[in-house]
Parts: sequence; structure tokens; C-alpha cells
Amino acid sequence: MKPTVHILNGPNLNLLGIREPHLYGHTTLAQVQARCEALAAELGLGCVFRQSNHEGVLVDWVQEARAAGAAVIINPAGLSFRSIPLLDALKTLDLPVIEVHITNIHRRDAPYQHSVTALGATGVIAGLGPLGYELALHAVAQRLREATTA
Repeated sequence: MKPTVHILNGPNLNLLGIREPHLYGHTTLAQVQARCEALAAELGLGCVFRQSNHEGVLVDWVQEARAAGAAVIINPAGLSFRSIPLLDALKTLDLPVIEVHITNIHRRDAPYQHSVTALGATGVIAGLGPLGYELALHAVAQRLREATTA
């Protein structure tokens, strides 16, 4: 069975490409999904790609990934800065967790600079636009390869 990665997206990312294009660009979430699915296949990974505007749904999906033994790439969006339930769910994962932010949160206004959920991540990629998702997939694939050879 090939390893799987769950790519989870938080609130308002369904509006990617429309909402604040000066910050987030013009790439849509559907385009990000297509790129991620193609790259995951190249890397020999199964891929589950989801988006929700609801915190509890994201927590459920993280728990599903844990039960499935899947790695997680997550863009918690606005939940990054306040969601203790999501952080607690991420902390239960044994496989790699990569948090992705399209913008460089460290250059944003103060409320957007500190990701609480990053405390549950193996690594964080921020400020590289949608390319961050692809870099996260490469990181997950590398970590999974290292785990199988250890």
C-alpha cells in the first residue's frame, strides 16, 4: 500500500484566486489541488485533498488522517492563529505534518504573525505562494522515505 498524504485547507481558502489577490494571487484552490494530485502521483503518494470553513470538520479530518496512518499538509488559514483544538489534533499525529501559508505570515500585521497550530507541525513553509504546497509534498515524501530506511 502506498503512503498517503492528506492536504487539508481551512476557512476561506475556497475563495483562493478571488479573495485579496494582492496577497494570495490568482491561483484557485482547484488549481492547487490539480498540481498537488499530479505531484503526489509522481512521488508515489496517495493524496486526499479537502477544504472546510469549519474548525470541527478540520479536527475530524486530522483524526481521520491519524487513523489512516497518513501524513498531513495543512493550511489552517485563519485558524492558525487561534485554534487550540486543531493544534491538539495535530499533536496526535506520528507522521510528518507540514503547515503551509501562502503569504509570509511573519511580514503580516501582528494578529497574523504567530501560528499556534505550527506548534504541532514538523515544519512550516510560508510566503512562497501556492508553490508551498508542492514543496510540502516533496518534504513529506522525503521524510517518509527516511522513515522507511531508518
